[in-house]
Amino acid sequence: MNFKNKELVVEFLGFLFLVAQCLCMVEGEIHFYDFVLREKNFTKMCNTESMLVANGSLPGPVIQVHKGDTVYVNVHNEGDYGVTVHWHGIMQPRNPWSDGPEYITQCPIEPGSNFTYEIIFSTEEGTLWWHAHSDWTRASVHGAIIILPTRGSTYPFPKPDEEEIVVLGSLYSGNLNAMLDADIRTGTDLPHSIAYTINGEPGDLCDCSKETTYRWMVDQGKTYLLRVVNAVVAADIFFAISQHNLTVVGMDGHYTKPITTSYITISPGQTMDLLLTANQSLGQYYMAARQFWSQSIQVSDFNQFNTTAILQYRGNYTIPSSPSFPKTLPLYKDVQSALKFTTRLRSLASKEHPINVPLNITTKMFITLSMNDLECRNTTCTAKEGENILAAGLNNISWSNPGIDILLAYYRNISGVYTTDFPDNPPSFFNFTGEDLPTSIALTELGTKVKVLNYNEAVEVVFQGTNLMAGAGIHPMHLHGYSFYVVGIGLGNFENETDPKGFNLVDPPEVNTFEVPKNGWLALRFIANNPGVWFWHCHLDRHMTWGMAGVFIVKNGDTVETSIRQPPAYLPSCRVPTRPRLQMSDGFEGKANESSFILLH
Repeated sequence: MNFKNKELVVEFLGFLFLVAQCLCMVEGEIHFYDFVLREKNFTKMCNTESMLVANGSLPGPVIQVHKGDTVYVNVHNEGDYGVTVHWHGIMQPRNPWSDGPEYITQCPIEPGSNFTYEIIFSTEEGTLWWHAHSDWTRASVHGAIIILPTRGSTYPFPKPDEEEIVVLGSLYSGNLNAMLDADIRTGTDLPHSIAYTINGEPGDLCDCSKETTYRWMVDQGKTYLLRVVNAVVAADIFFAISQHNLTVVGMDGHYTKPITTSYITISPGQTMDLLLTANQSLGQYYMAARQFWSQSIQVSDFNQFNTTAILQYRGNYTIPSSPSFPKTLPLYKDVQSALKFTTRLRSLASKEHPINVPLNITTKMFITLSMNDLECRNTTCTAKEGENILAAGLNNISWSNPGIDILLAYYRNISGVYTTDFPDNPPSFFNFTGEDLPTSIALTELGTKVKVLNYNEAVEVVFQGTNLMAGAGIHPMHLHGYSFYVVGIGLGNFENETDPKGFNLVDPPEVNTFEVPKNGWLALRFIANNPGVWFWHCHLDRHMTWGMAGVFIVKNGDTVETSIRQPPAYLPSCRVPTRPRLQMSDGFEGKANESSFILLH
């Protein structure tokens, strides 16, 4: 039997083991999906480009389950480069092996091979999503996840007549990963999208797109549950529907207190559940979205594209020459509208949907989010001699992926892959949001430094935005393996003595991704009761690529039920070389992050 056949046999036996294990563990139903990733040509805005997609569609397949179900997704990689898939917002209790971020919990699925993910649904209910978590492949490899209430129960609001999914996406020109690699090497800015899309289409305000504009057909008088996913690679988005109000009832797989609004602000990675009643005159109405630009107000060279879809009433009426555009859609730089919407969000916090905000905190972290400089010295970067390159960091550490995944290194006690000295505080305190900050404090260093948490620790993290390099902006921070409570948010520098007095410990929103405002701060809390290795990062992919990321290692508890499950019998091999931002040729960082051809199962 040759090596490839042996691999297939091992994978099949491992898959049967996982199914048997799951049958013993869960009470919900089990579902099976196959995702085939391959290149396909798409014509958008008069140009034809090849994109890697799942099952030939953009967005990809929808996964639909009930709360507490388990899903197996066999991902077949027929593309040209390694890829992984992340199940965004699924907490995966004790099962980091199927979380998905490359070189954090697994190595990439090689071209021509496959890997079966086991997705364990627990307390999530509402809308989440899945996406590639390698390079920027998620620009075209993503889709929605619908989690219905437990069988026999229903929504905490009147059951809608019908449902609809809206996935907001990004459109790029050219080979995105090739452009990304080139920009990383030179240390310059990273690729920018040329348009945004609604369900894969840019809309009829741009060339060659009128016939393909997405249309949502509705009946007058009916109420709809609109599930919105922000799969945009690197932008917060304003979204509105002309002459229709929206009622927010859920976010990131958790219910919220209903709030009625004429627009929403949604960050990359976030999902929202909205109720819409089709109560307007028969006609056509634009659904529209545009970027919320939070960086320098002097900058005008950013994506100002307005993507549209059409909400169309069924019935007999004269079709208008053009749908009406939402007058309530905020302008690109409307910081106040973004903050006004965000600060209204609250958990439902009902008897049927309780929350559990940690009160007795045992671990506190204060983490600065900064744009930085990184020395182009003894590295693989190709910037001009003596020049620094763009970077981003947390507490002055710019994350660098190792040569094998951290989860495997932790589980098997492999040394030299990471260190456990991520700092709880920045190296210095200054006026983080001040103007004209000295460039000397913007210099960062590469590192693969993790934070280790004991099981069941009550954790409070305050993220502080900074204006280093005049690079202040929003940062939607995402935590894998957990949801967290947003207990506080504000502008300016966090004041440790006074700001905690205003924390919301009664009904804070429970989410997995939330925006740190420009030149502001965000306070969150969670209980570290999910053992494993869990990535956390800014969900603006340009910031994550530049190093605004980190890892929590949550130790096992005292029992089998509070410990990481055993790894599956088959894992993708770590024999594909890493593609780090930089390879250092001196110091520990270089040894920990050099390209590796390592065969590990």
